[in-house]
Amino acid sequence: MRLALKDVVALFDVPEEKIQQWIQKRKFPNHLVRDSMVFDRMEILEWATVTGTRVSPEILRTLFDPHSLPSLLDALTCGGIHYGIAGADMHAVFAAIIRVLNLPKDVDREFLQQVLLARESLGSTGVGDGVAIPHPRSPIVLNTTPHSVSLCFLEQPIAWNAIDGKPVQVMFVLMTPSIHSHLHLLSRLAFLLHDAEVQEAIRAKAKPQRILEVIRKAEAEISPQSA
Repeated sequence: MRLALKDVVALFDVPEEKIQQWIQKRKFPNHLVRDSMVFDRMEILEWATVTGTRVSPEILRTLFDPHSLPSLLDALTCGGIHYGIAGADMHAVFAAIIRVLNLPKDVDREFLQQVLLARESLGSTGVGDGVAIPHPRSPIVLNTTPHSVSLCFLEQPIAWNAIDGKPVQVMFVLMTPSIHSHLHLLSRLAFLLHDAEVQEAIRAKAKPQRILEVIRKAEAEISPQSA
């Protein structure tokens, strides 16, 4: 979905001059169409997630209909929380993660691994502080999957070319059947990863019950009616 500059200003709750600075100095994704600057919602939400740039919670409440899409809590409950994922490099880690993902039987897991690797070749999904958010660039290719987010704690840190140069130890793997739901869950992750309690639970590799509780609490700030 294309956004105008005024929409992007509202999304990040910053002055227009700040967006112009991001374009010049931080590789903020933009396109020139008929002499007008436009923005792709998926690209800028991915940029915000990877660069650790916070989006406005007020705008998140209006971007998507919370009644038609799953909460991050529901998606994480579906995808599960997995500990001790082994692997010495990106290929091995993805292979191990794919083995534990909650996927329909007809999904080609080897193909999915290639899709995830291809996405990383476009640019690292490492968002900093040892966290990455791997996901297919075009979620529609997995239109038989449920809405799911799998939280995976790696057995050892892995080099990931993350934005801060640190190795990755934690991954949120997104699997969605549509671009709409992909954007919805990605935007929520981009917001919730700034929450202090969520950060603390992840760093501590807390038990599933604790992680789900802090996610529920933080997500209520975006959608108080679903708390």
